[in-house]
Amino acid sequence: MNDHGNHGWPEEEPPSGRHGQWPSGDEPGPQWPSGDEPVRPQRPPRYVRPQQPRQPRQPQPPQSPQQPQWPGGEGQHPPRRPDGGGRPPAGPRQGVPPHHPQGGRPMPPPPPGRGQQGPPPPGSRPPGGPPQNVRRQPPPPPRQQGGRSAADQPTGLVPPAPGAPEDREPELITHRAHNGTGHDDHDGYGYDDHDGYGYDDDRWSDDDQRFHESGFDEDPDGTGADKAPLTPAQRKKRRWRRIRRTLYACVGIFLVLPALAFTITYFLVDVPSPEEVAAEQGKVVTFYYANGKEMGRDIPPDGGNRIILKPEDITPVVRHAVYAAEDATFETNAGFDISGIMRAAWNQVTGGVGGGSTISQQYIKKATQNEEYSYTRKWTELVKAFKMNNEQSKDEIITAYLNTIYFGRGAYGIQTAAQAYFGKDAKDLNASEAALLAGMIQQPGRSENAEVRLSRWTYVMDQMVKNRWITEAERRAAKVPTPIPVEQSKPDAITGPDAFIEQRVKAELEAKGYPEEKLQSGGYKVYLTIDERAQRLAKRAVNEVMADQPAGLKRALVAVDPRTGGVLAYYGGPNKPGVDEIDWANTPRNPGSAYKPFDLVALLQRGKGLGEVYDGSSPRQFGSVTVSNSENAQCPQCTVAEAMERSINTVFYDMVVNELGPKAVVDAALDAGIPEKHGDLATMGSLDGNISIGGGDTLVTPTDMAGAYATFAANGVRHDTHFVAKLTTSDGDVIFDETTKAATKGEPAFSSDPEKSKQIAGNVTQSLLPVPISSEIACADGRPCAGKTGTHQYVSPDGEKSVNDNSQAWMVGYTPQISTASYVGADRNTVAIRDASGSPIYGSGLPGEIWQEFMNLYLEGMPEAEFPEVEPIGKVPTVPEEDDSSPTSSAPSSTSSTTTPPPPPSPTTETPTPTSSTETETSTDETETDDPSRPTGILPGGEWGRDPSEGGGGNN
Repeated sequence: MNDHGNHGWPEEEPPSGRHGQWPSGDEPGPQWPSGDEPVRPQRPPRYVRPQQPRQPRQPQPPQSPQQPQWPGGEGQHPPRRPDGGGRPPAGPRQGVPPHHPQGGRPMPPPPPGRGQQGPPPPGSRPPGGPPQNVRRQPPPPPRQQGGRSAADQPTGLVPPAPGAPEDREPELITHRAHNGTGHDDHDGYGYDDHDGYGYDDDRWSDDDQRFHESGFDEDPDGTGADKAPLTPAQRKKRRWRRIRRTLYACVGIFLVLPALAFTITYFLVDVPSPEEVAAEQGKVVTFYYANGKEMGRDIPPDGGNRIILKPEDITPVVRHAVYAAEDATFETNAGFDISGIMRAAWNQVTGGVGGGSTISQQYIKKATQNEEYSYTRKWTELVKAFKMNNEQSKDEIITAYLNTIYFGRGAYGIQTAAQAYFGKDAKDLNASEAALLAGMIQQPGRSENAEVRLSRWTYVMDQMVKNRWITEAERRAAKVPTPIPVEQSKPDAITGPDAFIEQRVKAELEAKGYPEEKLQSGGYKVYLTIDERAQRLAKRAVNEVMADQPAGLKRALVAVDPRTGGVLAYYGGPNKPGVDEIDWANTPRNPGSAYKPFDLVALLQRGKGLGEVYDGSSPRQFGSVTVSNSENAQCPQCTVAEAMERSINTVFYDMVVNELGPKAVVDAALDAGIPEKHGDLATMGSLDGNISIGGGDTLVTPTDMAGAYATFAANGVRHDTHFVAKLTTSDGDVIFDETTKAATKGEPAFSSDPEKSKQIAGNVTQSLLPVPISSEIACADGRPCAGKTGTHQYVSPDGEKSVNDNSQAWMVGYTPQISTASYVGADRNTVAIRDASGSPIYGSGLPGEIWQEFMNLYLEGMPEAEFPEVEPIGKVPTVPEEDDSSPTSSAPSSTSSTTTPPPPPSPTTETPTPTSSTETETSTDETETDDPSRPTGILPGGEWGRDPSEGGGGNN
C-alpha cells in the first residue's frame, strides 16, 4: 500500500492515523509534531486485477466535510455490508472528506487536467474514458474472533505538529496524479482508497466476494487458522494415497527399471567362444632371482597346444563330479540361481564367504578374466550367463566350461588336467579321479598340498552320493587318488626345494589379487627377493649337516633381510616325491624357548629390564601346572639376563603368569611380526602360561620366526615378510614394485616412538648375544650374532611326556645383515627326534649346526656389522663374582616343564599365585654348562654380553 500524499484538506482538522478514531465533540484531532506526516514503507500489492473498461457512474453531489461519526460512539468500526462483503453499503457516508467516498484519510485532489481549472468535482471522471492504470488489490483476510483488528494495531506513526508545512513527499513515478495514476490505499477495514474518480464500489465488492469464494485468500499468512480439521475418513484417504504412491515408486525402482536394464544389457553383450578363451590362456610364467637371473619357468602341461574336447568326449562321471563340486542345479537352472545370489548377497552383508555363481557364470568370469568384486561385474556376468543358456544347449555349456577352467599344475581344461595329474585322457577318468580334479577347481593354487587335496576330494565324493550320482557302496570303496609327480606333468618344471618357493610365491600373489590362472593367462614375469647365492648356500648347509642323519628327520631353513623383510633363502625340505613333499618351512610347530624374547619385549614395554630378579628354582608349581628347568637347573636369585642365557623356564613362566599376563606376550609377538593366523589356525590359540615358553597352542613356522627376529635385527623396525619384489607383464609394464623406498620403509614395532622401539629391540639383542657363544654355535671370526634356541618335549602315543626326548628343535638368530631360523623335527609330536648317534636333539644340536654353517657361509667376505648401542631399560644386571667353589647346574637341556609329580617345595621355592591354567606345559629348552667352574650370567667381558673369546658351554 502507498500512504504517500496523505495530507489534510484546508480548513479541516488533521486526520487521525490509519487506525485512529476521530475525536468526539470539540476535542482537537491529533497533530503531527513536525507538520510532516512520516512516510510509511511501500507494501507490494497482494493481487493486481487486470484492467477492464467499466461503465461511468453518475457523479454524486459533494458532501460537506465533517467529522466522521460512526454509529455506536467512539471506538466503533464502520458497519459491515449485509452481504458479507468487505465494504459498507454504497452511498454517501458521513465524515468522509470530498473525493473520498469510501472513507479513510483525505486525499489531495488530482492536478488540473489540460483545459481544466482546479480539481474535478467529486465523482467526475477525467475526459477521455475510464480511469487509467488503476490496480486492484485483494481484500485482507477476515478478522479473527477475539483478536485485535487491523485497525487497532499501532502504526508507529507520529502525528504532525500543528502548523507544520505540508510539503509533498516523493512518490513512485507510476503513482502520480498528473500521469493518470492514483494511490491504492488499504484502510485497515477491507476497503480500497481510490483517487476520487468515482469507481463502481458495488462491482468491486462483488469481485471481492468472488475472490473470497475462490479460495485464493485461504490462509494467506500460512498459520492454518482458517483450515478446517480433517475428518477421520479424509485422514485415512490421505494415508492410503501415500501408501499407493510409495508402492508405485517401489515397483518402478525394483521391477520396471531392472527389467529394462536387463533387456538393454542382453542385446549389448556377447559370450566368448571356448576357442577365443583358450587363445588367451596357458602362457608361460617366468620367475627371476633378485639379481635378475632366471630361476625357472611355469610352462603349461600342454605346452600351449590345448586340445578342445567335443560334448561327446565328456563322460557322465566327469560331468557329475563337476556338478557336485560347483553347481548341482546346472541341468535345471537358467544360467543363474536366485537362491545362490541371495546367499551370496547375505554373505556380503554379514562378512561371510561363498558366492552364488553357477557354472555358466563361472565360465563368463574366466572367459572375460574379470575377477573384481563389484556389482557391475556381477550384473554383466548374470546377463551373459542367461544369454548363453538361451543360445546354447547344456551340453555345449558344460563342454565350454571344462575346456577353459583352471585345475592347477598349470593345466587349463579337463583334458590337460587329466594328463597333468594322472597321465591319462579325460575319457578314461574314474569317479575318484574325476572328483579330485573337480575339487581342485576352487583351490587350484594348492594342488600340491596333500591335505587340501584330501579335503576337496572328500567333499565332492559326498556331494555325488547326496545327489545320487554314485552309490554309498561306491563311495566306501573309493580311495584317494595319488597324482603323478609334478615334474612328470610339466616340461621344465621347477622341482626340489625350489618348488616350495614357487608355491609360496603363487600364494602371495593370489593374496594380492593375482591368482595362478591370471598369471598364466597374462604371461607375467615375477621377480623374487630370493638371493641366488643365499639360496644355494642354504641348500648346501642343510644337506651337509643332515647328510648322515636319519632320513625321517624333517628340516627347514629360512633367511630374511632385516632391511626389507624380503626372504633371501628358503628351504622347506628335500621335496622328494613319495618320501617327503611337505613344506616344513611353512608348517606351524611349537617354538619352545625360542619364544622367550617376546616375553622380554613385554617386560621392557613395562619399563623393567634385564636386571630384574626372579626365582629360577626348579621345579615350581603354578596353580595346577608344574614347570621345571632342564635337568632341574637351579637359579634362586636369577636376573632376566641370566635366565635368558641359561633359558631358565621358571623365571619366564613366573614373569608372564604372575606379572605380565599372556595377552602382553601375544601383543609383543604380533608387534614383532608373528602373524595372527595361518589359514584358520591361530598362532597363539590359548591365553595361558604355556605361551611364555612356546608350548601349548603356540604354533609358528620357521618363516614367522625368521621374520620376527628380523625386527630385532632392524632395531625395532618391522617389515612384512615377502617373496615377490616386483611383478611385470610380459611386455615389462610394472604391476607393483616392493623395492621402492616407500615400500621398504617399515614402521616402528614396539612403540609409536621410533627411538623407544629401537631401545627395546636393542635391549633384547643384548640379552641374546651370549646365547650362540654359550651354545657353541657362535659366528666365525668373533662376529657378533644374537639368537635363541628352543625345543619342544616329546609326548608318547599314550600321552606320557618324556623328560629326555624332544619332538621339535629350533635355532633362530641374526646379525644386522640377515635373520635366519633353522628347524629339525618330526612329523608329529608323538615321534622323538634323535641324531645318528642316538642322542636327543636340542636346539643347539642339528638346528644350531645348520644355522651356524649357513650364517658363516653367507657372511663370509662381508664387512662386520655392529649392533647399535642403546640405553638400558630398567635395572641393569650386575656382574657376579667368579666363585670356583660355587657349583653351577650342568644340564644337556633345560626342560620347559615336565609332568612328573612335584617334589616337596624347597626352602628357596616361592608359593606363586594360582593361575587359571590347567594344562601341563610340554615345551622344553636346553642349557648345558660343560665347565662347572664357568660362572653364569653377564660376564666381565662387557656390561651387556660375554667376551666372545671365552667361548664354552651354553644352550643346546
